[in-house]
Formats: sequence, structure tokens, C-alpha cells
Amino acid sequence: MVNNHINYVEFKAKDLEDIKQFYSKAFEWTFTDYGPTYIAFSSSGFEGGFEKTEQNINNGALIVLYHENLEEIKDQIIKLDGIISTDIFSFPGGKRFHFIDPSGNELAIWSDK
Repeated sequence: MVNNHINYVEFKAKDLEDIKQFYSKAFEWTFTDYGPTYIAFSSSGFEGGFEKTEQNINNGALIVLYHENLEEIKDQIIKLDGIISTDIFSFPGGKRFHFIDPSGNELAIWSDK
């Protein structure tokens, strides 16, 4: 993996079973379940996942970048007036945080380190 490159895309979904059936039948994507609120997909040309939500979905895509040192890149984002919207948290396979850029776009950065 390369620092600062887009590495993953995450979508929101109201019903994970419905969304899994749709994409597997329409596009032959394969899925890995990570509990009741998350599924990851592959065989799409790009790795990604679906997070279960009960909220209205306005823009359901979250672009996820990779960086091996989350504290370092988080400090850089703060210095450049980015806003940390979700602080560093752990998940199966690594850690990540979310930030908002100067235009209001929310992105995430993850690391397996």
C-alpha cells in the first residue's frame, strides 16, 4: 500500500442483505461479513464496503485513503485547517479517522500499522 493514495471506498446501506444480493447478482461482487453492521466487497476492481445506517443517505460514499502513520497525517491535516470529524478508532484490520476538508468533503484515512 502507498501512503496518501485512495485505497478504499465505503458506502452506506439501509439493508445489508438486500445490497449484498443486488451487487452480487448484478455485478458478481463477493462479500465478507464483519458483524451485523458492515460488509466488505471485492471482485469490483476496487476494494470497499457497506456500512449499515438508519439515517437518510444523502451522499453515501466515503473515500478512504491509506497512510502508515495516522498520528502524523492527522497532525498535518489539522495544521492545514482540516477538521477531524471522527477521531482515531480501531476496527477489524486496523485503525482510521475521518476528516473534513476546507470545502466540507468528509474523507477517511486508515492504517494497518
